[in-house]
Amino acid sequence: MNIGIENAILLSFVAFMASTIAAIAGTGGGVILLPVLVMIFGVRAAVPVYTVAQFIGNLSRVVLNLKQIQFKVVAYFSLGAVPCAVLGSWLFTKIQDAALFKILGVFLIASAVGRHFFSSKMKGFKSVWFIPIGAVFAVISGIVGSAGPFLAPFYLSFGLSKGAFIGTEALGTAIMHILKLSSYQGFSVMSGPIWAAGLLLGPIMIGGSYLGKRIVDKMQQAVFIKIVEIAVLLSGIWFILK
Repeated sequence: MNIGIENAILLSFVAFMASTIAAIAGTGGGVILLPVLVMIFGVRAAVPVYTVAQFIGNLSRVVLNLKQIQFKVVAYFSLGAVPCAVLGSWLFTKIQDAALFKILGVFLIASAVGRHFFSSKMKGFKSVWFIPIGAVFAVISGIVGSAGPFLAPFYLSFGLSKGAFIGTEALGTAIMHILKLSSYQGFSVMSGPIWAAGLLLGPIMIGGSYLGKRIVDKMQQAVFIKIVEIAVLLSGIWFILK
């Protein structure tokens, strides 16, 4: 899978920035990285490549925020996400490329709007509700690659912030990614070059997670969250137009 030196430099830069932003805002990294992956690899390869890279990035955020993770939330989320990750991965293999672009676009725009208007308004959230939430977003993630922006309002309404939010979201997503990768492999979506591309992005994702952790411990997240919202919205428009 020869992508050329210019694309390699672009991809490395975007992956580092995406991982850094995800480590600061707890979400948004995937929807920043996915458009570039689609541009370089095509939509069919982009989602599994992203899944490999994001799995490594999530693990690094788990380690960096381990003491603040809410394991009860992760457990409930996993109960719903684990079985439905297989369904989402299977649907990914059945939906045509043109439809995938439209789904990605609508998903990203809805994510940006929902994140902006509803994250601070949802109250009284219970941890057990993460079972159906995990199920729904595992399906979405299996199809479009990333469900982080849709998850953010629920984690925030539960009362998680900064390290607790970032680490809890990362661990739940990492568990879901294990099932997604296994399913992609079983459905013959994965290949040697796809694994290699994702693994090569791993160290870059870890570096971004480390930098993001250093920043979030010292700074407010508001500016970075606005950047994520704008990036998500623009990415969604790009996918729909394409």
